[in-house]
Amino acid sequence: TIDLGKLHNVSLGQGQESVAELAMEKASKEDCITFSTFNYINRGLFERDKLTFAAQLTFQLLLMSKELDPRELDFLLRFNIDHSYVSPLDFLSNSTWSAVKTMSFTDEFRGLDRDIEGSPKRWKKVVESECPEKEKLPQEWKNKSSLQKLILMRALRPDRMTYAVRNFVEEKLGVQYTESRKMEFARSFKECGPASPVFFILSPGVDPLKDVESLGKKLGFTIDLGKLHNVSLGQGQESVAELAMEKASKEGHWVILQNVHLVAKWLGSLEKLLERCCVNSHQDYRVFMSAEPSPTQQEHIIPQGILENSIKITNEPPTGMLANLHAALDNFDQDTLSIKTIIPTKKTITNVVWSCFPCVLHLVPWSGPPKRCWFGEIMYGGHITDDWDRRLCRTYLEEYMQPNQFDRKLSLAPGFVVPSNLDYQGYHVYIDEMLPHESPVHYGLHPNAEIEFLTVTSDSLFHTLLELQSRDSNMGEGASQTTEEKVKTILDDILEKLPEEYNMSDITSKTAERSPYILVCFQECDRMNILLNEIRRSLKELDLGLKGELAISSEMEQIQTALFFDNVPDTWARLAYPSIYSLGLWYNDVLLRCRELDSWTHDLSLPSVVWISGLFNPQSFLTAVMQSLARKNEWPLDKMNLTVDVTKKFKEEFNQSAREGAYIYGLYMEGARWDIQGGTIAEARLKELTPSMPVIAVRAIPNDRQETRNTYECPVYKTKLRANTYIWTFSLKTRERPAKWVLAGVALLLSV
Repeated sequence: TIDLGKLHNVSLGQGQESVAELAMEKASKEDCITFSTFNYINRGLFERDKLTFAAQLTFQLLLMSKELDPRELDFLLRFNIDHSYVSPLDFLSNSTWSAVKTMSFTDEFRGLDRDIEGSPKRWKKVVESECPEKEKLPQEWKNKSSLQKLILMRALRPDRMTYAVRNFVEEKLGVQYTESRKMEFARSFKECGPASPVFFILSPGVDPLKDVESLGKKLGFTIDLGKLHNVSLGQGQESVAELAMEKASKEGHWVILQNVHLVAKWLGSLEKLLERCCVNSHQDYRVFMSAEPSPTQQEHIIPQGILENSIKITNEPPTGMLANLHAALDNFDQDTLSIKTIIPTKKTITNVVWSCFPCVLHLVPWSGPPKRCWFGEIMYGGHITDDWDRRLCRTYLEEYMQPNQFDRKLSLAPGFVVPSNLDYQGYHVYIDEMLPHESPVHYGLHPNAEIEFLTVTSDSLFHTLLELQSRDSNMGEGASQTTEEKVKTILDDILEKLPEEYNMSDITSKTAERSPYILVCFQECDRMNILLNEIRRSLKELDLGLKGELAISSEMEQIQTALFFDNVPDTWARLAYPSIYSLGLWYNDVLLRCRELDSWTHDLSLPSVVWISGLFNPQSFLTAVMQSLARKNEWPLDKMNLTVDVTKKFKEEFNQSAREGAYIYGLYMEGARWDIQGGTIAEARLKELTPSMPVIAVRAIPNDRQETRNTYECPVYKTKLRANTYIWTFSLKTRERPAKWVLAGVALLLSV
């Protein structure tokens, strides 16, 4: 608008030409400065962070020009939803409907729930569209602002939010802000100078210094000519680097300093050396550095001065099957492929030379399982430390590397068969023309895997954007709360609902029995007491700080920040259980766990069905099942194992404990679903990401009675992140080959 100074309205005539020229120059200059700044920062970011930066830039520019309502932006980023609603429509999940209902209480979205229920066919078309972010919304909702449409989309299709945000950036700033094109190194080189070195941020499998050597060859800066000094730091090479820089500064040479992160103690000296050498240096003097990114903020060791003065550039390996196949093929040439003419074609692996295996083994005659051992155990197995990852690698090899694979048309992915003998360029063309569109199915995964991945990516995007906002950025005109008041409201709400700690002396006095199950109950109460005590202590301390009765410590600041951004404070998380929930969901989960413990400690009798997901240590409960049956049957514990039977009922249908072992509930299946009537693992339904499992009967039996036929060894994890949250392995019945579920990554989860 004209009031905001962003619209220049010039009525030509009467000497207004010069006014028009100045207005056009100003508008063009502002755009140029913004885009130049964007490019300068963007080339130093990894691909995963580029959309976050573009979105943050867009939001901040629109906030500055007052084109966004800060409170709407805050709602989009936080998206605090009451998850207690049940969906009345089959095409909307309970989570989606809860978001719709929560939004319907606001002025901007009042009546949304009624409109969706009143016109379900129109809304179903939007929700089930392949690209819902491009669909026109029904009724008057199509007239909502771009930001309000983002909020609607986050409620209806959270998995498409990265695409929706990208479209938003393009609409507000232009398509040039979302184009993912690698900037040529020669262009970046023009911006560097003696006082502004180039800093390469390393990625596995990529050597960015090849670009330096290639450009140096064109410009006459090579090692052979004595004008390029390449120093790989570490093992006492610091003095060599210092001499090279001193000489290069005087004579106008280039210096490459590789892996500066390996010489942490020398980095302070390097910072001073860079400053000294650029003073009165030769105009051709240049320094290029490389370092790995630090895993966490606390592990940053590169001095700020070096980073501020450098031009930062990232180089990443190709992503996706198409780019990786081309990259793998680029490791060879026509001469390498021609070698295959000297050995039998059908009995060698040469026919799949372009499928990413090392060159030397492509020429070894096929010999069945021994070749799988070479690849799976010798070449790649040594790099794999997780047993489940080893199983996955082994299964891939068993699926693809079979003795008769060259007696038939081998498919490396659905619809992508091995080509006939082609020349080098022919393979490149074949990949471009015949490789199907990128899909999880290529890797044996269900299409749901892509939905889950996109949803997690979108949630991460918004969480990062929220943390990038100023503490007061959501305080627009008419806002009722300051930052401190907002934190105080959250703090008071938590303390008000926080249960009292368990009186262990009262609980332990209820019985003299110390069965494995009772000991698990005691341990769970102890763990919960520690967590509740820390929550109460830290919040009361922070409350005094906010009132000015205590000095705010760094720990109190961290808790205040966590509460403001809906994060679980680190001091609480360390005493709790693995969780990927935001603070609101996490605290509700804590209260549910306390309620379950209240019921268990009432008379210390084992619940008819145990909520295993609500335990701090579910392994201890499963071990207790084994211990109980070992004592009862006088079996040796080290020669027993758990066996599971998935029932056809859910928790509400049980009112008695299991005669042997225990009933458990609260598990979800990822990558597949459980066919209740058939009693086996089955193909997942589209968009049903983590269906609930029925109640499972768990008992212990001797190892020699374990049924292994037609079963899938299914890992059980605490969270979707899996990683270090492994609990146990359940043998589940399957009509399909177990390899299908291995490749699909099927697992049971305690929390989704």
